[in-house]
Amino acid sequence: MAYKIISTSPTFGYYAFEPVEYLKDHGCELDLVPQGKKMSEEELIESAKGYQAMIVGMEKITEAVIQASKNLKVIAKHGAGVDNIDVKTASDREIAVISAPGANSDAVADLTIGLLLSLARNIPFADRSVKEGGWPRIVGIQVNGKVLGIIGLGQIGKGVAKRASGFDMKVLAYDIFKDEGFAQKWGITYLPLEELLAKSDFLSVHIPLTPSTRGLIGEKELRLMKKDSFLVNISRGDIVDEEALYQALKEGRIKGAALDVFSSEPPKESPLLKLSNMISTPHMGGYTLEALKETGMICVRGIVDVLEGRQPQFAVNPEILK
Repeated sequence: MAYKIISTSPTFGYYAFEPVEYLKDHGCELDLVPQGKKMSEEELIESAKGYQAMIVGMEKITEAVIQASKNLKVIAKHGAGVDNIDVKTASDREIAVISAPGANSDAVADLTIGLLLSLARNIPFADRSVKEGGWPRIVGIQVNGKVLGIIGLGQIGKGVAKRASGFDMKVLAYDIFKDEGFAQKWGITYLPLEELLAKSDFLSVHIPLTPSTRGLIGEKELRLMKKDSFLVNISRGDIVDEEALYQALKEGRIKGAALDVFSSEPPKESPLLKLSNMISTPHMGGYTLEALKETGMICVRGIVDVLEGRQPQFAVNPEILK
């Protein structure tokens, strides 16, 4: 009997085809939700029925969705963070949850540096100005010699740190888990959060969304930052208090910000989009052809492992598989 799999991810199967072929080669039938369709909870509940596996993106896989999926054995996140999946309910139902940590870390680190440079040199404004017939004199700042503060020195944060070293930036880091060996090798100094905020010219956020990190960067933290500093958030939107950030940018308490993530996506009603000192991108940090292929392959290998009775490599809840 063929395994039935549904993907509600907007990227799986549309850019990298090797993962789809892998599933077919292992006796799986795959249904893809049309790309660009934003599914409601009711649609997810109905779509999930009858499948042994789900591949998901950022859509919320709630308790109701999981409970309705009577045959579900595994949920695979086509990405790293699983904050949109009710892992507890999945575990209670003995449904494996897997993800692809690190598969897109280079892609996210690349975009981080791209946004950092875009802020420093005001590249988006320069592009728009020339296309609109202007030829303005735009004076930016150099990044070499500046201080980059990284919140979260995991795989992505380390990738950003290594790239920043090529620009001769001084790197500071805040993380509750310290990798002293890496820090020593790359000349990175760990600091408490408040001290890091006060000393950084650029601040880059690379931590997962958890109850303790939600709203981590709020009004108090933004007031600690330098007036000419920049903030880049490419992690999760809810880590930064968007209302506080809006006020800080509007009042000129920090110089600029670049967001690849928002608390609500797409952020159609966000006042941040009206600010000239804010760069926005559509949660594209992990979207390179290379990263999508690797992420997809990790997902499908994990799915097949679970369905065939093997321990997957990247299980979020491995205890239910013992």
